[in-house]
Amino acid sequence: MKVVAFAGYSGSGKTTLMERVIPALRLRGLRVSVVKHAHHSFDIDHPGKDTFRHREAGAFEVVVASNRRLALMREFERDAQLSVHQLIAELYDGVDWVIVEGFKESNLPKVEVWRADSAQPARYPVDDFVVAIATDSPGRLPETTLRPLLPLNDPDAVAQWLVDNGDRFDYIAERYT
Repeated sequence: MKVVAFAGYSGSGKTTLMERVIPALRLRGLRVSVVKHAHHSFDIDHPGKDTFRHREAGAFEVVVASNRRLALMREFERDAQLSVHQLIAELYDGVDWVIVEGFKESNLPKVEVWRADSAQPARYPVDDFVVAIATDSPGRLPETTLRPLLPLNDPDAVAQWLVDNGDRFDYIAERYT
């Protein structure tokens, strides 16, 4: 499996780029999974649903499955900060690519998503794990770089760059433990 993180500040366009890169990878016959960091109070379940009622009753884990999908919900009894590597370990084995969003401090290879108009600083000058920069403003980068510059508004080009450089993204869990 290959793993790449898309990193950048809120409003930079990470999610938009990812939702366009995923189908571009799928068109190349690749299976893609996503690991996304969320705020502590998120919920994917809804009051009144059986799964919600089971969780409310005190179940530690609820797995719900149909012939088309599976969902696992786990309730932590106290705050738990799972690493991105622990989350990747939870994924299905047969995936080609894992795209990570929201773990900008991780030690994964990253494509930084940066827009000059966002008024946010760039991460690449201080983050050695940034391997490329997807931007709509290459001429306005705050520092010169030898890292590849990817066109933020061309998800097919980003997907092709990932595929062409796939060896850089091979995930070997032992490297991160």
